[in-house]
Amino acid sequence: MTPPSVRVLIAALVAVSLMPIVADATAVPADKTLKVAMTAYNAVPDQTDSNPLETASGAYSDPNVVAARSSDLAGKLPFGTVIEIDSASSSPSCGYTVVGKKIGLRVIADAMNSKWRNKIDILLPQQVTLGGKTMNPANVLGICNNVTIKVVGHVSISNMPHTQDELASDLNSSAEVAVAK
Repeated sequence: MTPPSVRVLIAALVAVSLMPIVADATAVPADKTLKVAMTAYNAVPDQTDSNPLETASGAYSDPNVVAARSSDLAGKLPFGTVIEIDSASSSPSCGYTVVGKKIGLRVIADAMNSKWRNKIDILLPQQVTLGGKTMNPANVLGICNNVTIKVVGHVSISNMPHTQDELASDLNSSAEVAVAK
């Protein structure tokens, strides 16, 4: 027979896992924009640390939704902040027009090496097919300067969405809850 304290713990864990993601009242205000540099990375030891499957926030390194930020942006973009790329123009060093559709909304869930400043790093899969060619989208993106990002919400890192659809749905639900209050 399972002890009562274990049953209570299990019930609490189940309840937390079923809770919807809601906006955090202390989050950076939505609609705030920042100008940053943008690069991309893959979840591999050469580009992360010795545990590439876990972000600095403790979340799974999900290439569908995760982004990292430089340490100087920690106050403006705390873990759980959801961003979208508001504008990024391609240049010889920036392939945003080629891979931009693979980026979508992103949750700040990782941190970059302390040497970087005013920069975000988008976690992308190691291989995708674009225009009939298999390539690493992080390499294609390259270095994009003067990128405008927009804060669009905040989610709980412990219950982070795994797809773009889930992330968009959770943000819409949070906005509806906030409007209803």
